[in-house]
Order: sequence, then C-alpha cells, then structure tokens
Amino acid sequence: MQAPRHTDLTLYGLNGDRKYLNAVERRRFIRATKEFSTDVRLFCLTLCLSGGRISEVLAMTPAGLDLEAGTANLITLKRRKRGVIRQVPLPSDLLSELDRTFGIRDRQRYPPKAQGRIWNWSRSTAWRRVKEVMAEAEVMGLAASPKGLRHAFGVAAFQSSVPPHLVQRWFGHASLRTTGIYCDVSGPDERRFAERMWANGSRWWLGSRAGRSSCAALIKHILRLISLTTSTLLVVARRPVSSGELRNRKNENVL
Repeated sequence: MQAPRHTDLTLYGLNGDRKYLNAVERRRFIRATKEFSTDVRLFCLTLCLSGGRISEVLAMTPAGLDLEAGTANLITLKRRKRGVIRQVPLPSDLLSELDRTFGIRDRQRYPPKAQGRIWNWSRSTAWRRVKEVMAEAEVMGLAASPKGLRHAFGVAAFQSSVPPHLVQRWFGHASLRTTGIYCDVSGPDERRFAERMWANGSRWWLGSRAGRSSCAALIKHILRLISLTTSTLLVVARRPVSSGELRNRKNENVL
C-alpha cells in the first residue's frame, strides 16, 4: 500500500512536530511583544490576532481599517483570483493603539496617505522581527514562525466554538476542507475540545466541587420527599377504621 503523501494540509511536520503555537506559547508570545518597540509589538499582535499571512499584514493600509466597525481588510493571497479582500475582526484595544501610533484616522482623511502601507518593511525584515519575538517567548521548532501564528489562530478559533464558516472566511480559504485541518489537534489541545464538550452539561456529573454540592443537595431533597411520603403512608395505615368505612369497602369490593 502506498504511504500517504505529506502535504501542507496538516498541523504537524514529518517528525510529528507541531506547526502551531499552543495556548500557553501563544500567551507567552503576546507577553513577549512588550519587550520590543511599539511598531514591532503592534505588527506581531496584528499578525497573531488576525490570522493573516505575513505578506497580507504587511500590505495593510489605513484605508483598510474600519475603526468604528472594528475590522481590517486583508488582501487574500494564495487564491487563483486576484484582488480578493476579506474582512477580519480585530480587538478594539489593538485598533485604538494602531490609531494612536500610526495616526490611522488622520491618514484616512487624505487619500494618498490612506493608501500607504502601515509598516514599510520588507518581508524578510518582518520575518526577522517575528523570529526575535519568538526567541524572547522561548517558542522553538516549526511553530516559531509567522505561519505558526496563523495556525495557532485557527486552532484557537475552533477551541473557542467559532463556527467553521466564519473561520473559513477569516482565513480566506476557498474550501471548508482546508479550514477543517484546525480540528486535527492532539495532546493538551485535543483535551481543550473535550473540556468544551464537558462544559456543555456533563461537568455537573464529573466530580467538580459545584457538581458534588448540587448532587448532594438533590439527593437530600429526594430522601426528604421519600421520608415525608413514608411518614404519610404510616399515619394513614395506623389510623383506626370506622364501621362505616368497613361497610363502604365491602360494597366497593362487591361492585
């Protein structure tokens, strides 16, 4: 039987190494950006929180940011049809800092400035900046790259219950099958999917403190009801029966 051909449609390398940052590494990366200059920090945060490719983020302009709607327009690469633009949401705090640092709102008032790139770096310079932050965050291996941030965004989106069609749109994928690779995780990341399932009603029975308290309260309530019912039956059983009630019961049996 022919072995399956290894393609880019996987989150793991040939040796089983992850191509994406896990949740802990992603948080370390975000914290590490604080050790760098403002333009480097904002570029890395935009790359991390938009799910964009490095060239897509480098191509961003003030005209492509909607500060009121909280979105950024990214020109989608790796599509046969050119000029495909997708809107991706960005955190309000990040957009506000982009505005303060690069004068986004002011530049939007003048078309020539609005069309200028926010980061005037080459792709190799941007790549080097990201690698420096990765080293500061102690992220190693295949995941320590701009693409590792994009993959991490996809995994985090699915773990946060974002609908698949939205993830597909944010990524600019032509096929939902491509987006589906972000469900193909294992280890702690796979457990996060399981924990999300447990949280939807099952955790109540899984031994948590709140679950034990609720279960104990329910059992106590049931036992109280049983006790009251038993006491009522005993009272009824012990009550003396009059001669009139005996005649009525005999008549009911005859009928």
